[in-house]
Amino acid sequence: MARKTFRSFLTAILVMFLYTRECVVAQEPVHVDSHIQVAVDLVQLNVAVTDRHGNYVTGLHPGDFFVQEDGIQQKIATFAEGNEPANRLAEAASSDIEVRRVAGDGEATGKEQYGSRERLSEGDLRVAVTGANVFILFDTSNYMYRGFVFAQDAISDFIRSLESADRIAFYSYSRDLSRATHLTSERSQVLRGVRTTVAGDDAALYNCLLLTVKDAAQYSGRKVIVVFSNGPDNASVVPPEDVAELAQSAGIAIYMVCTRQAQLEPISTAVFERMTAATGGKAYFAKTWINEQQAFASIRDDLAHLYSLSYYPRQNSNRGWRTITVKLTSERMKNYHVRTRNGYRLQVSRFPKVQDAMTTSPH
Repeated sequence: MARKTFRSFLTAILVMFLYTRECVVAQEPVHVDSHIQVAVDLVQLNVAVTDRHGNYVTGLHPGDFFVQEDGIQQKIATFAEGNEPANRLAEAASSDIEVRRVAGDGEATGKEQYGSRERLSEGDLRVAVTGANVFILFDTSNYMYRGFVFAQDAISDFIRSLESADRIAFYSYSRDLSRATHLTSERSQVLRGVRTTVAGDDAALYNCLLLTVKDAAQYSGRKVIVVFSNGPDNASVVPPEDVAELAQSAGIAIYMVCTRQAQLEPISTAVFERMTAATGGKAYFAKTWINEQQAFASIRDDLAHLYSLSYYPRQNSNRGWRTITVKLTSERMKNYHVRTRNGYRLQVSRFPKVQDAMTTSPH
């Protein structure tokens, strides 16, 4: 009995000791210098301007465009029309901004640091003048048993006509993505990739489109993805909204050429139209192989008539989704239609730095 009582006494002493040590540790100050680094890079926009009849409006100047990000007017840094080289317009700078950051304990402290730029660097100018990189994604699923050769012909003609593209990549998809030809300026190599494709399995369009967007995002300059789809997606696990947001944030325009078979599915039709519009591209629904060729020709013309604008974002504490609005300044242009991506998500990186570790001694 006495031995049992003694063990209980020792247990109580140990609990009190650990509790006291925990309190001492909790009272020790912890010095944490936490920085949030925000990537404030050159934001590039591909802008199409058409009149009420759908004809492209050419000959516009930088002063004709009014660009806002989250309602904040932006200064255009570079400007180009069609295949012309980009011109540097003005110096763009960003400065450090004091904002409220929610720390782990709920206290708002710290500073968000934006990379400061004195002027538009030569490297950024090279990015702005880089020609179009076009990624073609071809549906080779089991939906494609009909009209497979006609689709290959339409894509091949499109590749031959792409004078505005510096480099072209050709991918195909069914359940998995096949990178038949990586980004290259050799048209013959891309055409060989088209001719060697074969029809296969179920269609995982959104899975494979997401992988294509990630590939395209690694490159600078104008980036475009052209998708040929012959039916709805029946094998993806990735939602189309995630694909569209990533493409918007990376500045990648998505164009889609869909057959009559794809148009028979109203949900897919709505998704295709919504996704392409959000990224600044367009969706086409072709009833015949002749319409397919016409759709590809329209995409080619669109790429040749785009205005390329770029800017450095001005001071803005929003670290999430940023909305982009592009308007025309002249009253005589009020009936013109402007098409571009409608925003992007800022990429934020946190790098906590602990200066003094918690090394409290019980003594």
